[in-house]
Amino acid sequence: MSWRGSTSPSDRIFASLPYLLPMAASLGYGITLLSQLGLGAVIQILAPINFLNSGFIGLAVFIALFALVVNNTNISHFIRFNVFQALLVGIILSLFSLVLPLLVNMFAFLPGIDVIQQTLGNTIFLGIFAFGIYGIVQSLLGRYAEVPTISEVVYSQLR
Repeated sequence: MSWRGSTSPSDRIFASLPYLLPMAASLGYGITLLSQLGLGAVIQILAPINFLNSGFIGLAVFIALFALVVNNTNISHFIRFNVFQALLVGIILSLFSLVLPLLVNMFAFLPGIDVIQQTLGNTIFLGIFAFGIYGIVQSLLGRYAEVPTISEVVYSQLR
């Protein structure tokens, strides 16, 4: 969706960078899968970015991006949209990281719970990673990365 105006090459680059945050945050779910597939290079590329998602630094980065980018109407709508969308996916990933261990502990008596946990973890990782790649590619092409429900929420909150 490019009806809000054309995007400059620098806008496209800045709009694609926030998608690295949820991708790096999802590494914890996909380390086993990436190692089994021999894709350790992906871990080495995204692991340095993951410190931006940890503890107080993660909260500070979230607040800074939300306050200084998403709420700043002097920044193009294209960048604000993509930053906000990446932040929302990061919030969803954080909720998964809170709920998944609770569910695993609640159903620890079930046989095969480890396989279920690994499958859910791989699914979360692959979904977030696919979302990140899609968002980066769409942003670099100057298009809005339309993701059902999430994009609608972003559109409704941005002015």
